[in-house]
Amino acid sequence: MDQMVRKLVFWLVLMPLAIIILMFAVANRELVTVSFDPFNSTAPAASITLPLFILIFALVGLGVIVGGVASWLRQSRYRKAARRADADVYHLRREIQTLNARLPDPNAPQPTQLGYRSPSGE
Repeated sequence: MDQMVRKLVFWLVLMPLAIIILMFAVANRELVTVSFDPFNSTAPAASITLPLFILIFALVGLGVIVGGVASWLRQSRYRKAARRADADVYHLRREIQTLNARLPDPNAPQPTQLGYRSPSGE
């Protein structure tokens, strides 16, 4: 079942997405100059010329990385709480094992209880 779902996702989602990305790259092959000099736009001190689709893919990738790092940093308190809960569970399980070891064995024969019988036989 899982293999069938993977094939379905591949053919219905990933394959059309790959075709769209390829069409986008072919349609945006023209060269663009990216300037890193804010003071001189006509003759920048630092610039790079590359195809537009590479620039767009690089910026999308950078955005994914920055978003992932921001999300990871934002979720740090939840990871800390999960680690603390795991440690508590570990200690509680150890305590349960210790207490269970102290319990008497339910299958062991119970000692007979001695009772008092009066000399008159009552």
